[in-house]
Formats: sequence, structure tokens, C-alpha cells
Amino acid sequence: MAQINAKDVMKLRNATGLAMMECKKALTEAEGDFEQAETLLRLKLKGKMDKRTERAAAEGRIAIAERGNSLVIAEIRAETDFTAKNDQFVEMAQKIAELALDADDGAVAPTEEMTAAVDNIRISTGENCAIARICKRTNASGKFGTYIHHDGKTAAIVEAEGDASDEILRDVCMHITAGVPTVPLGITADDVPAEAAEKEKNFRLQQAMESGKPKEIAEMMVKGGMRKYYEDVALTLQPFVKDPSKTVQDVIGSGTTIKSFQRWMVGEEA
Repeated sequence: MAQINAKDVMKLRNATGLAMMECKKALTEAEGDFEQAETLLRLKLKGKMDKRTERAAAEGRIAIAERGNSLVIAEIRAETDFTAKNDQFVEMAQKIAELALDADDGAVAPTEEMTAAVDNIRISTGENCAIARICKRTNASGKFGTYIHHDGKTAAIVEAEGDASDEILRDVCMHITAGVPTVPLGITADDVPAEAAEKEKNFRLQQAMESGKPKEIAEMMVKGGMRKYYEDVALTLQPFVKDPSKTVQDVIGSGTTIKSFQRWMVGEEA
């Protein structure tokens, strides 16, 4: 039987993040072969992790990576906030976002390398960690704005054309992340989904009619109310979170057009 020394046990522990006893057992089974022990241990514990995937991974982190004219946003989930804030988890999430820069635009399917990176964290933490979603975008002008909230759980990106500075576009993303007065439903009033606008219109009309207003007066009230509704839900019409005396359009200026935006929050339905 091969001699198992404390140095090798500690080396295996540092490589896997697992308990000393588990590492010693693996080295004993592998007759002192470090690489074989690591492989045996990871295979064994990976199987155990797979049996735990029914546990909700409600915490996590959002990572953003940029290269050239491309940007990737990725959401990686964990079971606890403690793990999501762990430096290894943060680095893993960023690595996955960077790996996805080599993928095609749109929803990105996890590669073997991405899955292996998550498995390493799952093994070392004993938690069910998973890639929730990844999206890659390419903008011919190469102009993006990004912002991740300090807790890593909410983020926004904008794709723009024009002369707005990186700082301004970052501020717009911060505004979207804040969701004040509400999370925008479209860039302009014309972009707000017709179904959402019609639902709001019918609700306001019903309210006015129930208050005893004649239909003609009720419809005029609704028309004015819908103007306020669009100011609340259309991004460029919203009062800017850092200076409500200005709209988001005022902040970006007439020389810039927002082509698209995304707002992600950890744990929401993709």
C-alpha cells in the first residue's frame, strides 16, 4: 500500500476544496496517484451533485464580458448568497461570460468547458450551481452600455448608436437596473407592447366609468392618463433616476439612439 502523506492530502484539498478525510480516502484508493485520486474524487462527487439538482438555485450572479463589437451577459445560479459572493464563484461566472464571446449571437448553449467550470464550484461548495442563461450580442457600431448592481444580482445592457459617452450609457443602464419609476417595457412609446397598453387603457376606462363619469369624459381622461402611462413605461420618456427633472432622452441627447436594452435579475424566469 502506498504511503499517503499530509502534503499530498493538503494539495488535493486545495485543488478540490473538499474535506481532508475525503481527499485521504481518494488518495488511498488511487494508491497515491494524485491525478487519479483527483479524477476519482471529482467523478464520485459529481454524481452526488447531480442527485441534488432538484434543489432551487435562487441566488447567483450576473457577469458581463465585452470584446470588440460583441458583448455577453450571463446568469449563473447558486443555492446561497454566501456562495454567490465567493471569489471563486465570481471568477467562474466571469470566465463563462468570456468563453461565450466565441459563440454565435443570441442564446448561447453551455460548452463542455463552461460546464466543467460550474462543476468545479458545485464540487467544492456542495451546492447546486448552474448556468441559467447566456446571451451574446454584436453591435456594428461597437457601442454598448453596461451596469451591474453592487450585489451582482441585477444588471442591464444597452445597445446604442451615436455620440453618447460610455459614462452616459452606463448611467442609462443604472437607470434601467433601478427600475424607477418602473422597469421599462419599451424604448419609446411605440415599442411598448400593444397588449400591455390595451390592458392599461381598459383598466383606466373602467375606473373612470365606475366613478360615474360620462363615457365621453371618461375617454378623455383615459387619453390623458395614457400619456402619463407611456412616460412611466417607455425608457426614453422616463424621468432619469439621477435627475428626475430630465428624461432619459434628454440625458442621451438627440445624437444618440438606443437600439435595444436588456435587464436581468437573478432568479427571474428567462
